[in-house]
Amino acid sequence: MQKLIKQASPAIAPDATTRPATRPCEPVASISVVVPIYNEFDNINPLHAELSAALEAIGKPYEIIFVDDGSTDGSRDRLEALAATDRAVRILEFRRNYGQTAAMKAGIDHATMEAIVTIDGDRQNDPADIAPMIAALEEGADLVHGWRKHRQDAMLSRKIPSWLANRLISRMTGFPIRDLGCTLKVMRRSLLMEIELYGDMHRFIPILLHERGARCREMETHHRPRVAGQTKYGIGRTLKVLLDLMTVKYLLDYARHPMRLFGGLGLVALLASFLFLATTIGMKIAMDFDMTGNPFLLASVVSALAALQLLSLGIIGEILARLYYGQSGRKSYSVRRLVNFADDGTAGDVTGAIPAPFTGRTSA
Repeated sequence: MQKLIKQASPAIAPDATTRPATRPCEPVASISVVVPIYNEFDNINPLHAELSAALEAIGKPYEIIFVDDGSTDGSRDRLEALAATDRAVRILEFRRNYGQTAAMKAGIDHATMEAIVTIDGDRQNDPADIAPMIAALEEGADLVHGWRKHRQDAMLSRKIPSWLANRLISRMTGFPIRDLGCTLKVMRRSLLMEIELYGDMHRFIPILLHERGARCREMETHHRPRVAGQTKYGIGRTLKVLLDLMTVKYLLDYARHPMRLFGGLGLVALLASFLFLATTIGMKIAMDFDMTGNPFLLASVVSALAALQLLSLGIIGEILARLYYGQSGRKSYSVRRLVNFADDGTAGDVTGAIPAPFTGRTSA
């Protein structure tokens, strides 16, 4: 296998985007690394070696969770061989290929450490970037996401569509970001567990966490050319990203109050219906135009039906939102810290209690 040569690049410098970290140092006690794997046979061993070296240098307890997303090239056997020799390696095996978001969600759900790192299994992300990102997390951030400033990918099929998508997403969501597609992220587990990941929503994690009040930072990271295996992405995923963007926009702005969207559209349709009807009546009075053959009458009826449907959707959406937050126990807010509260959230004689540290492999 061709040996990967680390490219020389300038030192990584943090670049705050939103909610810059200004709070005192918040140490990270332990680290979980989640690695989705799909047909990356030749990359598994070198990636494991790089991750182990990078995490050992940090000097905190850690675990590496490989999620086998239905690989068919022997990746599963190679992962099992690693787990037999390294107790820090955890393996989740899917029955079939479910996609990167499902793999990432499964790894996050099974992670036990305080900070969670997500990284691609193709070795294009550099594990050496984890240490400075952890340092940025300890400076007060809740999430540090990578920026592949010098991206080593094809221009037409990868870089240009990604640049356009990032510009569109940033404008629509109001979240300033230059590289939403970078898988390398470091996040606090406590906040990450508050969001739901499904479909292809993993790339929107920074936006979803920012909506929950997370302090996010964007940091320039190294990006390396793929030296083994084949890419699983192409220009065809651009449409999926745009559809997911519509979902995220709805979740950010209207998930808690669907009536504001559907009701507003319904009122516009109702107003249009009245205008079309008034035009029809005016044409009948002024020009004796046949009402039954007037297209404005048909437009008035269609607009009225659309208004009725949109208002009904708004009411149904409001009911579903109440059920979602009420019966599921999910809260519409996010608490960063409790002071003088007991573990159950009630008032008590507890001041700044710190939970017992996570256990895991400790570096030499």
